[in-house]
Amino acid sequence: MITGGVEMPEGLTKGTYIRPTIFADVTNDMTIAQEEIFGPVLCMIPFKDEAMRLANDTIFGLSSGVWVADGDIGHGKILVRRLRAGLCYINGGNFNYDAPFAGFKQSGNGRE
Repeated sequence: MITGGVEMPEGLTKGTYIRPTIFADVTNDMTIAQEEIFGPVLCMIPFKDEAMRLANDTIFGLSSGVWVADGDIGHGKILVRRLRAGLCYINGGNFNYDAPFAGFKQSGNGRE
């Protein structure tokens, strides 16, 4: 863990919250990389050329995102088609309320 943790975020005194947390040097075989964490947690997994394999190497697939150079959205569309996840964002795009919502694998239970 390089920042964050289980302490309450500043300005909050009640509720069940954690600070935004970042873990570095995570490997894909670690529990934290394989389980869905519903919170402000980021796991940084170093890689060379196997990004798609790492992204799809999970039993879950609720949503995903890719970031590409400005003007290269076509390449982003090619990448998201290879991801086994329900929602696939390109460069942090907005949620599309008109699109069907569902996950892949053990995330979700069919199309809405």
